[in-house]
Order: sequence, then C-alpha cells, then structure tokens
Amino acid sequence: MALAEAAAPPAARRIRRRLADHPALWLAPTALMLGLFYLYPILDALRLAFTNASLLGGETAYTTATLQAVLGHAALGEILANTAVFTAASVFGQQLLGLGIAMLVVRGERRRLPGMVLVRTIVLVAWVIPGIANGIIWQMLFSEAPFGAINGVLRLLHVAPVAWLSDPTLAMVSATVSNIWRGTAFSMIVFYAALKGIDRALYEAASMDGASARQQFAYVTLPQLKPAILVNSILVTIQTLNVFDAIISLTGGGPGRATEVLSLFTFFTVFRNYDLAGGSVLSVLMLVISLALALVYAAFLPRPEDRA
Repeated sequence: MALAEAAAPPAARRIRRRLADHPALWLAPTALMLGLFYLYPILDALRLAFTNASLLGGETAYTTATLQAVLGHAALGEILANTAVFTAASVFGQQLLGLGIAMLVVRGERRRLPGMVLVRTIVLVAWVIPGIANGIIWQMLFSEAPFGAINGVLRLLHVAPVAWLSDPTLAMVSATVSNIWRGTAFSMIVFYAALKGIDRALYEAASMDGASARQQFAYVTLPQLKPAILVNSILVTIQTLNVFDAIISLTGGGPGRATEVLSLFTFFTVFRNYDLAGGSVLSVLMLVISLALALVYAAFLPRPEDRA
C-alpha cells in the first residue's frame, strides 16, 4: 500500500488525501445506519398512510380515504385531549420529582450522609421495570377489589374505597401517577448530572451576598439548570407520547376512552382493527406532534452567543 502510494503521481496522492480527510467519508456509515433504521421506516409509514393497506393482506391501492377517515374519526378529539393531559401532567410530575430527588441526593452526598446510593438504586428500579409489569403493579395497588392495596389501607382507616380505575377522572390520574413513578428516575439522572456540574463558587458568592436558600435556588440553581430542564423536557415528552404498554395493562384505555391516548389508539388501530394504513396515519401524526413540541422546547435553549 505504501509503495503504491509512493508510485502514484503527486496529483493523485493529493486527491486521495483530500478524500480521506473529507468529513462525508467518515459520516457515511452513520448516515447509512440512520437512513436504514430511522428515515426509511418514516418514509414507508408516510407512504402507507396514503394507501388502504391492511394486516389481513389483499390488494393495496393508493388513496386519501384512509387519511380522511382517521383524521375525521369521532373519537380523535377526545383522544388528543387525553394525550395532552397525560403528557403535560407526566412531564411536569417527572421533572418536579426528579429534580427534588436529585437535589436530595446531591446534598446528602456533600454532607456525607449514608444511604444516598440506596436512594438512587431504589429510584432506578422503577425505571428498569417493563411498562406492562409497571401497569400490572399499579393495577394491584389501585384495584377496587378486596386485594387492592391502597383501598385496603383506606378500609383500615375507615375511609370509603375510591374508584381509582372505574371513575373516568380518577382513571386518568391513576395512569399519570403510574407513568410519573416509572419515569422519574430518568429525570433524576439528568438533573443529578447537571447539579454536580454547577460551580460551587456561585453558591459561595450568593451566600456572601446574603442570599437565602430559596433565593439561591431561584437565582443560581434554576438558571444553571435551564438547558438540562429543556433537554429533559424534550426527551420526557417524546417518551410519554409513546407510552401505551403501561396504560393497556392498567386500564386498557378505559373506562370508555377516558385513558386512551394517541399511542394506544394507534396500537388498537393496527393490531385490533388490522388497519395498517390507519395506524400509519396516526404514527405520522404522532411524529408531527413530537417534532412540533421539540421545536418549541428547542426555541428556548440558550444560544452560544447568549452564554458569552
């Protein structure tokens, strides 16, 4: 190889070196993998959205009838409203609890309190539990049957049992609580890393200026955490929009459609109604919503010139 390179004309050697140093050559494998596993499925789902494709087979034809039928579905408005409530409450709850636990762990570590590793481990356990198992666990806790754990405690306290899963409003609350419990660990990890990266000199300067603990949190901690909060919001929002496994095992989308979110509606459309084209329309709709929310969050991210 070295002999061939030496024997090549100077112009040819220069061209080879330029090609070897060109970024496109090194980015090509990554671009190929992204295109194969991400871009192609998106484009194929977009193609299927304009067909009448079914999991049962049959002749497939291109049409806009499926698009019109899905977007004009009578229940789509209620499902989108459920999705908005479930997503907003989950994102807020996960961030709030994640930040609280992260601050607790960081302060505990700085004061060398025992048990901080145990606290992190307990929180992370919920994150690794599969969604189906998470729903089953919370179904046993919220169950209105005699074995329901929460209602069992209420009976011991001589309090009337609560219809956690059969009341439409409480069913959405129950589904949101189960999702917050499972997803809080991710937010805790993000905020834990961000809190560890804040310069302690900022707190020392604020303390010397007479700032209270609340003022330090408002004027030092939160501004320093803004990038982490926004990035975490994007990730948690996308994760929550895709949640359906925990809901299907907890409430099945009921009572009625009280807890049926867009991801679960997409699952039912494809695997219960065998409507592959309709599921593709809903998948594209979920993608559009995710991208729109990500762009909104990204608009608030600090620019490099703002940090200078």
